[in-house]
Amino acid sequence: MKLLVFQHIDCEHPGQLREYLRRDNIDWTAVELDAGEPIPALEGFDALWVMGGPMDVWDTEEHPWLVAEKQAIAHWVETLKRPYLGLCLGHQLLADSLDGECGPMPVPEIGVLDIELTEAAGQDPVFSALPKQQAALQWHSVQVVRAPSNSTVLARSDTCAIQAMRVGDCAWSMQYHVEVEPDTVANWARVPAYRDALIATLGEAALAPLQQAASDNLGDFISNSGLLYDQFMREARRHIG
Repeated sequence: MKLLVFQHIDCEHPGQLREYLRRDNIDWTAVELDAGEPIPALEGFDALWVMGGPMDVWDTEEHPWLVAEKQAIAHWVETLKRPYLGLCLGHQLLADSLDGECGPMPVPEIGVLDIELTEAAGQDPVFSALPKQQAALQWHSVQVVRAPSNSTVLARSDTCAIQAMRVGDCAWSMQYHVEVEPDTVANWARVPAYRDALIATLGEAALAPLQQAASDNLGDFISNSGLLYDQFMREARRHIG
């Protein structure tokens, strides 16, 4: 299997998921779009992962490469119909690339917070293996407010109704982060946009409690990421034959 990964900032890589890729000897290529790296021919890849980033889906003047990325995502999901996994910004880009809609949240969702799988997730080939209640790392101020056509909402939280979704039968995405590693919070807190959002939402002293909460839940984060990865890759292999 050949995996293509779209990255939007160097510290938002597949994180913990890299351990599973290494374990399975998966051939994967990361494209750093914010650094001007070009999108390769999509037909040479079997699965696409789209990671997070500090920009918003509508920031096309500041980040013109977002236009080409959205076109690539739409082509991948609607025309090639190949397996897709989107995290945070990758979740929002999936909606925005199709006929969904994203918008700002009244209050950013930042912290280790609870999500709940929907009833539909129980029949989903990927999410049915995951715990119905999970603590997850959140760090976002934009949400999907309307899911695309032919989609199923798979998870929600008290402040964000579309925490995860499936579009068609081979594209999955989630607003929360499943790729968390021991140093994830510290690394992201060095990004000015993330640090500013953290302080504005939770206060000047918020970093240490967030790091502690992430550390306390790291075992569950890793367990859930492994379940998600295994189920996604099983479905990916099924779709690519």
